[in-house]
Amino acid sequence: MEPKHLDQYFPWNRQKYYVSTLQRRGGLTLRRAECLVRLWAYLLLKESQNQGLLPEISLANLGPQQDFVACTHREAAELFYANRDRGSDRAAGLMLDRLASLGVLDKRFDGQTLCIKIRSTPDLLTPRKEQEEIPELFADAFNPRTDAVPAAQLLTRTYAELVKDPAATSYKITKNLRAWAENYSPCMRVLRRVDNLNPVGIVVLYPVTSESEVHFFYPPSKGFFLTTDRPIDPFVMAQAGDPSCTSIYVRGWTIDPLYFNHQTLKQLIQDTQATLHRMKEDFPALCDLYSMIIHPSYEELRRLMGFERVSQDMQRPYSWVYVSIDRYLGFNAVDIVNALASS
Repeated sequence: MEPKHLDQYFPWNRQKYYVSTLQRRGGLTLRRAECLVRLWAYLLLKESQNQGLLPEISLANLGPQQDFVACTHREAAELFYANRDRGSDRAAGLMLDRLASLGVLDKRFDGQTLCIKIRSTPDLLTPRKEQEEIPELFADAFNPRTDAVPAAQLLTRTYAELVKDPAATSYKITKNLRAWAENYSPCMRVLRRVDNLNPVGIVVLYPVTSESEVHFFYPPSKGFFLTTDRPIDPFVMAQAGDPSCTSIYVRGWTIDPLYFNHQTLKQLIQDTQATLHRMKEDFPALCDLYSMIIHPSYEELRRLMGFERVSQDMQRPYSWVYVSIDRYLGFNAVDIVNALASS
């Protein structure tokens, strides 16, 4: 199976049907929906070929994959830019990163082979009623009794590119979220739906001991913990009142793609600022804010918020980024959101 044969097995009229169904779901623009549909169909056909079951005529419908399927950036470029000006392999890779960040696909990379699996959830293929509105959200404290499991599921999807075993990762994140909340709960916040109080966004502003700060200056992959089987966390949480704690590790800062919009982004920025103000009362020496960039799709937001790269992996686009807390507290969330919308 090659990308150039896709239209033969999955006709354009079927592609258009799925594009119209998926468009505007969770941030899927027309272009992203087109790329997703072509990629989805190709992966299903390739999976069928691997099993010796390639259809003789055409693929009737899109459905769930059984497993991850190998797909290079070159294959993705041929799928995404067929019948138009050829896009580069790098552009195709950025589109894959964007789709992953929107929560519609998972990626795995073992150092040699990129494998992809579409998250063909029922919600993805069920048309949203036009009159149905996204519920209002509000910022709230993290509740370890009710929020740990759904928040862990959300973070597992966010880190999908790094995750080899989703079940083990979700369990590990759940246990750690509860442990962090027990140690210092003010650093954890969520965005909740007003109707059922379910968390659909989470922020973890993890205060680190001075001994842990050195990890921000090594390649990011050396600091991975939640998505690995590493038993000991390289980052130790500082205790309230620690006079030597100067740094915050933004260990979680994400919104479910279904609820991501300019309003929720503004809410998240403003609540993060308010949380940092409160944390400075417990850690008066706080001055540095570090985060890890995994998806290149966050590059524009990083730039607008003034985060500078500190260190980067040589083989993968992961990097530690930094901004002073004083500068972060001076951001105008409305200006950031407006600049992002016009970029």
